[in-house]
Amino acid sequence: MTQKTDELDGLVRKRIRALRVAQGWSLEELATRANVSQTTLSRIENGQRRLALDQLVVLARALDTSLDQLVEAAPDDVVTSPVIDGAHGRMRWLVKSDPGMTVVRQRMTEPPPDNPARMRAHPGHEWLVVLSGTAILMLGHRRFRIETNQAAEFPTMLPHAIGAEGGPCELLGIFDRDARRGHQRDGGSKDAGGSFEPDGSRG
Repeated sequence: MTQKTDELDGLVRKRIRALRVAQGWSLEELATRANVSQTTLSRIENGQRRLALDQLVVLARALDTSLDQLVEAAPDDVVTSPVIDGAHGRMRWLVKSDPGMTVVRQRMTEPPPDNPARMRAHPGHEWLVVLSGTAILMLGHRRFRIETNQAAEFPTMLPHAIGAEGGPCELLGIFDRDARRGHQRDGGSKDAGGSFEPDGSRG
C-alpha cells in the first residue's frame, strides 16, 4: 500500500468508529444493524481486518451515510485566507465544498435606508450572524432588531435591506449561489448601510 492509501484506510476505520460512537451505539448494536459479527466489526475498527467493499457498503447504510462519504479522502487545503476588499470594508471566503456558497464579513455604520425603493429582492437564501453591535434587518414590511450573537435567515426574494443601529456593527453572512449572484448583479456600494454585499464587483 502507498502512504496515501494507508492514510485513507486508517481514516475510514476512524470514521466508522466515530460515527458509531456519535450514534451512541455499542459494537454489538452496529454489528447487528449491519448484519456482521461483533468480532468482525471490532477487527475492522482496529485495523486487524482488511476493508472489503461489500462490508463498507452495508456499514455506510447502517451508519446512515453514503459509501462516498465514508471513503472520502481528507482535504489538504483545510485552512484558507479571505479575499479582502478594504474599500467596502469586506472580507470574503468561498466555501470549497459548495462553490456556490460565499461567506462574507462586513462592518456597517449606517442605518438601513428609509426609502423602500432601495430594498433589494432576488432569488436565493441568506443567513447572517451579528458579531458585534446591533443590526437592523428590513424584510418586506417588517423590521427586525438583531443583537450581538443573534442570527437571521431569510429568502432573498423578500425585499430586504440591512444596516446598523446605535453605532457600527459587524456581520458574518452566508449566501447561496443565487443570493450571491443577485447581489453581484446589483453591484457593490461604498455606503455600508442598506445592503449586505457578498462581492464588491459591479455587474
